[in-house]
Amino acid sequence: MTDLFSIEGKVALVTGGSRGIGLMIARGYVEAGARVYISSRKHAACEEVAAELSKVGTCIAAPADLSREAEAVRLAGEIAGREPALHILVNNAGANWAAPLSEYSDAAWDKVLALNVKAVFHLTRALLPQLEKAARPGDPARVVNIGSIDGLHVPALETYAYSASKAAVHHLTRVLARQLAPRGITVNAVAPGPFESKMMAATLDHFRDAIIGSCPMGRIGEPEDMVGVAIYLASRAGAYVTGAVIPVDGGIATTV
Repeated sequence: MTDLFSIEGKVALVTGGSRGIGLMIARGYVEAGARVYISSRKHAACEEVAAELSKVGTCIAAPADLSREAEAVRLAGEIAGREPALHILVNNAGANWAAPLSEYSDAAWDKVLALNVKAVFHLTRALLPQLEKAARPGDPARVVNIGSIDGLHVPALETYAYSASKAAVHHLTRVLARQLAPRGITVNAVAPGPFESKMMAATLDHFRDAIIGSCPMGRIGEPEDMVGVAIYLASRAGAYVTGAVIPVDGGIATTV
């Protein structure tokens, strides 16, 4: 059973790994014995978190602004220069934007879709050679995209670009899964509900009780909830799963 869920010795890259859900996953992977690279736009935050996580395992900072394709290509080259193969890619970096319909700007759409959708495509494509090198019979390389339950149902808040982008991530996950399975790579998505994070902070400050009340399990997600599904998808236990979108939301998506 221990071997079934082991990721010890694997190499992982977690984007947006310096905070929120990305940090939860990165910490879980480090504690599980993986060699983890974390990427974020802010160099200082990335280095600080990598130093903290290195106290319990191996974590390396690899800062990049993934809203630009050139940076995705550069980051892929950096990983290729340091590792013979990449076993796990977690596409977590993302942005949100909320505004009334009449005020929702093109700038919001451009920023959110560039990071939430295009960056997933660009980085996955750039890292395909490294992922293929990691693939083994019965143990494929893994891509885990972080979507959202806002891409599964209509959210209460006016986050037009964010909701649309996460629905796009879910479908892009299915398309990539179909294309990459013959190359020994699985592609799955996790659709989180409410978790404690900087992106969710303002929403939880104002609507915590209402959100908890809407959740059949009656609580906000905890780090272990996200780490569990991330390890499952990256381990032998999840080796035959591809093209799946897994809600991790305490049942919120089932109520709509």
